[in-house]
Amino acid sequence: MDAFGGMQSLLNSTSYVYTKAEARILDKGRNLGGHRMLGWNVPPEELIYIPEHWLSYPEPEASLHLLLGILYVGFFFIALIGNGLVIWIFSAAKSLRTPSNMFVINLAICDFMMMLKAPIFIYNSFYRGFALGHLGCQIFAFIGSMSGIGAGMTNACIAYDRYSTIANPLERKVTKVKALVMIIIIWMYTTPWAVLPLLEIWGRFVPEGFLTACSFDYLTETFDNKMFVAVIFTFSYLIPMSMIIYFYSKIVGFVVNHEKALREQAKKMNVESLRSNSSQQSQSAEVRIAKAAITICFLFVAAWTPYAVLALIGAFGDQSKLTPAVTMIPACACKFVACIDPYIYAISHPRYRIELNNRLPWLAINETSTETQSTTTTTTSEPAPQA
Repeated sequence: MDAFGGMQSLLNSTSYVYTKAEARILDKGRNLGGHRMLGWNVPPEELIYIPEHWLSYPEPEASLHLLLGILYVGFFFIALIGNGLVIWIFSAAKSLRTPSNMFVINLAICDFMMMLKAPIFIYNSFYRGFALGHLGCQIFAFIGSMSGIGAGMTNACIAYDRYSTIANPLERKVTKVKALVMIIIIWMYTTPWAVLPLLEIWGRFVPEGFLTACSFDYLTETFDNKMFVAVIFTFSYLIPMSMIIYFYSKIVGFVVNHEKALREQAKKMNVESLRSNSSQQSQSAEVRIAKAAITICFLFVAAWTPYAVLALIGAFGDQSKLTPAVTMIPACACKFVACIDPYIYAISHPRYRIELNNRLPWLAINETSTETQSTTTTTTSEPAPQA
């Protein structure tokens, strides 16, 4: 009898949650001069999945939903084309199948995955809210967690690979087997942070902003949830960002000291430079590749830092600062970076541009033979590092 009574009490409390939320929406809609509140078109059985915080804001204008939907359509096609080309060219071209470029392919896969969830957002935007419900929300957030955290750790591995190549060029230890093992570890590291909230073992996935996107719950004010936010912040953002900053700062320090030593030696020998023409050409290609790596990792930090700050404010700060419009900005920034990553490869990597021109000549990409030779030499004697 006690067990039955407890179950009945649970059912009653669940019923009360969504009935209360529905009543709030109707009441506030009437009190604000006819302006509907967020969640006005959500069925009562789906309201229990929406944090109450969002239900206190008015429904945005239909034009905002439409604008975001169109923006994501653009993101979707740009990212799929760009990352698809990167995956194809780097996998198919023998000259690009190096241990370093295995990380490039993995990053492109993460970016590709990031945009596979865009149709859910687009559909929700065109139907102005939580149209695909709880199931669509879980799919959206799960893919986002896997691809976002995977991209962060891949960027950290790229930073490590660049450091090991530049700082110890004669003792390079990142072989194809080691690169493959590192990629497997990346996905093993990433999976728990997507599975735990999906199964609601620790944390959960909920809608956010205009209720068209979903992420992990950073609004529920319980100790367990706050602890989850702190832990996922550490493992999905703080650790990869710290690795990226550490390795690239070491690279910058090494390059500065190396160039200083070369200038001093050249001065002692009364020569302008110790580098031959071929050495300078090879360095030029190497510098372009290094710049691409640094640019991509900087973009990762710039895109995900606002989201990390947003989550910390939601869990430990003043939640009133998190309006629906504010929370949509970091989400758009993350998708934008997933779009432009592959085009940075195209601009900065000579060998990729050459292979792209050979396979798709109608793109009319120009790359000089000098750059081709220097990059080919680098790839043959020492696998060309890549971002």
